[in-house]
Amino acid sequence: MCGIIGVILADPNGSAVEDIHNGLPILQHRGQDACGVATCGQGGKIYTRKGNGLCSEVFKSRQQLLDLPGPMGLGHLRYPTAGSSANSEAQPFYVNSPYGICFAHNGNLINAPELRSYLDHEAHRHINTDSDSELLLNIFASTLQETGKFRVNEEDLFTALSGIYKRCQGGYACVAMLAGFGIMGFRDPYGIRPLILGERPSTGPQGGMDYMFSSESVALDQLEFTNHVTISPGEAVIITKGNKPIFRQVHPTLNYAPDIFEYVYFARPDSILDGISVYRSRQKMGLALAETVLKRLGADVVKTIDVVIPIPTTSEVSALSLAQTLNIPYCQAFVKNRYVGRTFIMPGQRERQKSVRRKLNAMKDEFKGRNVLLVDDSIVRGTTSREIVNMAREAQAKKVFFASCAPPIRNAHIYGIDLADTRELVAYDRTETEVAEHIGADAVIYQTLPDLIECCSSLSSKITNFEVGVFSGEYITPVDKDYFQRLEDIRGENSRKKRQDAAITAVAARVASEADISDVTSNQELEKKVRERMDVSIHNFGDYVDVGQHNS
Repeated sequence: MCGIIGVILADPNGSAVEDIHNGLPILQHRGQDACGVATCGQGGKIYTRKGNGLCSEVFKSRQQLLDLPGPMGLGHLRYPTAGSSANSEAQPFYVNSPYGICFAHNGNLINAPELRSYLDHEAHRHINTDSDSELLLNIFASTLQETGKFRVNEEDLFTALSGIYKRCQGGYACVAMLAGFGIMGFRDPYGIRPLILGERPSTGPQGGMDYMFSSESVALDQLEFTNHVTISPGEAVIITKGNKPIFRQVHPTLNYAPDIFEYVYFARPDSILDGISVYRSRQKMGLALAETVLKRLGADVVKTIDVVIPIPTTSEVSALSLAQTLNIPYCQAFVKNRYVGRTFIMPGQRERQKSVRRKLNAMKDEFKGRNVLLVDDSIVRGTTSREIVNMAREAQAKKVFFASCAPPIRNAHIYGIDLADTRELVAYDRTETEVAEHIGADAVIYQTLPDLIECCSSLSSKITNFEVGVFSGEYITPVDKDYFQRLEDIRGENSRKKRQDAAITAVAARVASEADISDVTSNQELEKKVRERMDVSIHNFGDYVDVGQHNS
């Protein structure tokens, strides 16, 4: 899952980077691995700055923003899925031919090997990274080049976009910028990944409207972009300098099935995605989960529960609804350190375990001698859940029940959320009772899938289907039978590399455990190889370099 932004201002002397830089931290929850901005200034010149780290780490000074002039631009926050965490894979991507194109992508393609083969053998375009976003960009660029024109128009761009819909399979929402021409946004024909367009009166001397694309409505709200329009599945929007947006249904809608995990976990509660309030969907998840808790545990056991405690912060809305429905006191007994990153993205299991302790603090007086019902948005690997249960028991809770707003996760997520290798999922090949034993809870209660779907679909008059393959194993797009093995291989290799990188860092800092040392010594052969995908672009920071040391 990534965060994307595209901005075009009516004032030709305006600075798009201001809105992009203000919008990216609002979407920081969507990607903490890398950040990047590309703008287009006078004469169609492209300016780029990107690197690994948070937005605040990549952009540390006012001067760095001034070095990105121009009235239009793109922003991207990376959450790694396919590919690696090398700086070379920070977006937006750029190709100079044809016409100079910048590109930012949220999602994941499931036919990357076929696309790579096509681009190599037929289109003869060089792919420099393992990122499927670069594949999308080059498919578009290759098709656009077929026009053979000195200058292209909107019709040419819509035609070129049809090449993406023809060849690319998976979930994607994208924004692109054509040097000196304008920006555009488009969405996969299933509507898996979100994309929203807003407008705002320009403050420039010539008047007119500014426009912004965003992954979530909250960024538009906070930057005062109104009249939000959800980009439909298979739809594309082109906005040229000084003109109104042109909407086109480039590909028929094959389904309207947003990824339900957006509502469960990823999106901010103050966002509205595909017309559905994330906040209200989570309220409904709490109401439905309360009924399931009552059925699973029975009224007599529920009466013994002294307090409902949310796991901060995504589950707080649902936990409050659940507590009110069951008439049980609600208490935020875990206090979160807001400056520790999300644990399930962290590279090694030991790091995730340590991070849980740094991330949450249990107020012992709220646990001592009580039967507690902990509520979380989901249970992925179980690492976080097990540590949280341990913390509750260390705080002297009598009984610990654990409720999940999501159903058991037993399958790979293939459209842009790198949850885990399937075998690492705690619910994989385990019953609810076995999951409870594994995380040390007295009982685990999961939301049912029909209830989860109803919680979201009841808030929309248009959407009845959702992408729920991570729970059901049935995916909204056709999936090649060999894809899952390729995915497991990629994720396994990336996981091993991240563990090794973390171990090397620990050794260098002289805080390594025996396991860290083992990870380093057992993978010496990897260090003998030249690091692939090393970016030597003048626009990026070199790998192994702290972005904080760079001010250029």
